[in-house]
Amino acid sequence: MIKTKLFTFFSYILKNFSSKLYYSLTELTSGLIALLLGFFISTGLSTIPGQTGDWGIIAASFIIASTEVVSKIVYSNRIQVTNKINLINNLKIGITYGLFVDAFKLGS
Repeated sequence: MIKTKLFTFFSYILKNFSSKLYYSLTELTSGLIALLLGFFISTGLSTIPGQTGDWGIIAASFIIASTEVVSKIVYSNRIQVTNKINLINNLKIGITYGLFVDAFKLGS
């Protein structure tokens, strides 16, 4: 095939589109895995300290402190959010969501 300007333009667009699609799918997959891992960790965080009864306050304060630190890092405007920070934020969201689900299970 003859390499015209139109052919090189479309090949460039197709190459960039496929690389961006691969990057976004990789980021989506790792984000979902981190979210589900956070949900799994929240189940452990709510059941293991609950068995002893006296570690509930300490575990809750640790979870709240770590959640606030991650939120301060992620939502501050001074730094550029990287993929690792997004994964930590998704893990935090999964833990928070899992704790809410456990609270609703206990309330019903």
